[in-house]
Amino acid sequence: MRAARLLQILLVLQNRGRQTSVQLAEELEVSPRTILRDVDAMTEAGLPIIVHQGNQGGIELGFNYRTRLTGLAREEAMAMGLILSSENPMIAALGLARAAHQARAKLVESFPDQTRHHVQTMMAQFQLAAPAADSDPRIAPMARAIQSQKIVRLRYTSPTEQVVHPTALVFDGATWGVQDALSHTLIALEDWGRVNISARSFAQAHAVPDADASACSAN
Repeated sequence: MRAARLLQILLVLQNRGRQTSVQLAEELEVSPRTILRDVDAMTEAGLPIIVHQGNQGGIELGFNYRTRLTGLAREEAMAMGLILSSENPMIAALGLARAAHQARAKLVESFPDQTRHHVQTMMAQFQLAAPAADSDPRIAPMARAIQSQKIVRLRYTSPTEQVVHPTALVFDGATWGVQDALSHTLIALEDWGRVNISARSFAQAHAVPDADASACSAN
């Protein structure tokens, strides 16, 4: 959490120039005291942070320190703005809403001034809300199984139990599905039934006797 905040402070300072602790605190939704502690930590880490005292004071980067993301043409910046303004239903379903907000803010701040202007303009002018997605308790465990390449059993302990090697989670705007590497098919959420996540990965499938790790049922 703090590391993400320190990076965002760095990006704000290098793109906007001198900022007061109050301005930074409002931007990052923390207290000015927290900002000052963060600045001390950044200074101790070797970053050229300069703190000016007085009414005209503030915090800025010294020695023209810059680290920027460059190379986007105007049309590319506009397209990036549309991408960043579009809500992704998977973000909330996987519990990554806060992380996505922080990542979006840091990415926007990393652009050069003109590029950032085009991105922010498009984000303000065009906004796409995420289509409603099921808040099914099986979605997040399935996502973790995909990331760790775990074997999964659908309709667990039922007569139609199915072993799958999940490789992708798909949401088409109406329903979820999991891509199975064994059957080369997309299996809709309504056909999952009770889900069991094995302790074994795909690579271990033919090497070790199965050890069931967890199971979850449909609501």
